[in-house]
Amino acid sequence: MTQTVTLENCESEPIHIPGLVQPHGALIAFDASTLSVTRLSANAAALLGATAPALGERLAPTHFMGDALVHETLHEVNDTPIAATEHSPVNVEVEVAGRLFDLVVHRMGYELIAEFEERSASADAVSDFALKAHRAMDRLKRQGSIDALLSLVVDTVHQLTGFDRVMAYRFRHDDSGDVVAERRHESLEPFLGRRYPASDIPAQARRLYVINTLRLIADVHSVPVALVVGDPGLPPLDMSYCTLRSVSPIHIEYLRNMGVGASMSISIVINGRLWGMLACHHRTALQVPYAVRMACDVLAQVLASNVQSLLSREQAARASDAASLRARMIESVLHAEDTFGALASLAGPLAAAFEAQAAVIAEQSRLHVEGEIPHETAAAVVQWLAVAKASDEIVTLHERASLPEHLQPLCGVWCGFLALRFDAIDNGWLLLARKEQIETINWGGKPEKHYVSGPLGPRLTPRGSFDIWKQTVSDTSVPWGAPEVEFAGQLRDELIRASAARNAETYKARTELIAVLGHDLRDPLQSISMAAKLLERSLPEGNTVGERLGQRIQSSSSRMGRLIGQVLDASRLQSGQGLQVQAVPMDIARLLEDAMDEALMAYPGSQIELQAPKSLAMVGDPDRMAQLIGNLVSNARHHGLPGEPVRVALEQEGNVVVLRVANTAPAIDAALVPELFSAFKRRIGPNERNKSGLGLGLHIAQAIVKSHNGSIAYSHVDGQVVFTVRIPQ
Repeated sequence: MTQTVTLENCESEPIHIPGLVQPHGALIAFDASTLSVTRLSANAAALLGATAPALGERLAPTHFMGDALVHETLHEVNDTPIAATEHSPVNVEVEVAGRLFDLVVHRMGYELIAEFEERSASADAVSDFALKAHRAMDRLKRQGSIDALLSLVVDTVHQLTGFDRVMAYRFRHDDSGDVVAERRHESLEPFLGRRYPASDIPAQARRLYVINTLRLIADVHSVPVALVVGDPGLPPLDMSYCTLRSVSPIHIEYLRNMGVGASMSISIVINGRLWGMLACHHRTALQVPYAVRMACDVLAQVLASNVQSLLSREQAARASDAASLRARMIESVLHAEDTFGALASLAGPLAAAFEAQAAVIAEQSRLHVEGEIPHETAAAVVQWLAVAKASDEIVTLHERASLPEHLQPLCGVWCGFLALRFDAIDNGWLLLARKEQIETINWGGKPEKHYVSGPLGPRLTPRGSFDIWKQTVSDTSVPWGAPEVEFAGQLRDELIRASAARNAETYKARTELIAVLGHDLRDPLQSISMAAKLLERSLPEGNTVGERLGQRIQSSSSRMGRLIGQVLDASRLQSGQGLQVQAVPMDIARLLEDAMDEALMAYPGSQIELQAPKSLAMVGDPDRMAQLIGNLVSNARHHGLPGEPVRVALEQEGNVVVLRVANTAPAIDAALVPELFSAFKRRIGPNERNKSGLGLGLHIAQAIVKSHNGSIAYSHVDGQVVFTVRIPQ
């Protein structure tokens, strides 16, 4: 039992073996070895007359009214080696039974297939069509763009064939098609600008469009004619290369729903792929002579060749532009103060180079957005990349479902992202963003137009087809192509090389600075400190001015010594050497009490509230723990509100020592929180109470905590800025 073809199973419909032909011609298949008839269309005798061979008959000189040209053509094709004739039709004009036919003959396996297609146009008219086609081919050579090429060919096919509508489709990455050029009768609705899903041309139909580049449906409302087979054991006839092959009922319904009476398609094939198509529609039946169709087919082949040349030229131009942009970027990065600023200045050209609607540059707490993507969305995507994709060189996605659930509603229409990390230390990202496809396509024509639907429903109408396309591409952007991913990799490599060059210069300068700090400054500072102490001792009793001067010199030299120590520690951390830690059993409560006494002596007038047990044992480095406490208390004193105390609390939670240092102050700006523990972090504005600070205290505090296998965290509770340290005992 033959299965009914529906929209659900049309992808597997065997359209190349329909066993039916269109009624405006007759088909006869011969056994190639004996030239006996193996099958023929049921209308063969009616069209070709009584002298047409019957099933099982061997070709005889009297068949086809003894027409010599028919017999010569059949024998010529049959006697030529199959490799030269299979899939390559030979066409001649013949007259049989008083009717003019285009005879088209080709080999298919063990059979010789002859198609007699009735023709009404005169030879003179066909010659005139050929001349017009030749002129059009000459004009094609002078077109400078793909749009101009398609427009010219649409005009020419419209003139040659007389179809009411001729459209040029250009297929995209997903095989959906845009109508990019159109010529139509003024009474017809325009289709220019519409897009249709890949499912409008199923895979098996797409294959046939590639191997048989021209297809005519002369009368949509005609009843197809069956092939009569002499031997029931014969396999179905492969009609892939037949001009009379009947049409899928689903495609017929689609055409009828649109009010089309006849149609013709001409494939534009580039590098073996269906790149585009010329689609012709007529409101009534229309049979275009075979020679005219072949002229259109040749025209399409010339078009394909020119399009391929222009595509190659465009690709070369894009490669040149990409190389130029890459050179500009590297020059800017090498001469700018930082990579972030250099990339931010080129965000627009970078977005254009990647055909993206937005570009985002992120580094530490800084974010530059180019395009319509919301700042909140850009920041959220970068944060997700920093956590989930930190080890990936290039990140690409074009479907909303590929994003984590919490980002999907936030991203809105933005669902295509290409990201590369250009700085691992400062969490630097370049992010390109694309909108979903349905946001970037304009609906051409009249979307409210009503179409008649057939038994299979509104799917087979232009509006229904477009709706299906919208469903297909919803929540997806145009995918990132291989050239774009390759270009992103090149940019990343260049940025890493530029960063390495800059880091080498920075390392050299830092090494020289450390040498100065470690030797050339520490010794003079020590001498200044000792001289200040001697000055205090040698002054007569009651010389308060001299005492204050000695104390000021000693205090300043001590502060400079601490700053030098912080820089040396930070340098060791950034060079990967780590802090030197010698862990021993110690009493952290006693150490904390001594540290608070020293702080009150160093800064008279300071208020410190301490809550701690009398004793609390742990294993740690006493000097580093004292440094940790000093940094946190100093940070709280500098940043707390004047007149408010610094609150220090120590307690034990299970086997963990917990230290909290709090000061009254507003919450830290959320944009600065991610880099609180970074070295030499940037500030929005100077801290008037800590003008001499380098921003290293929290960075070193975190390193000390980590070296003790602990953690440190910031929070804001009840108007208090709180830093909490947890270290295993």
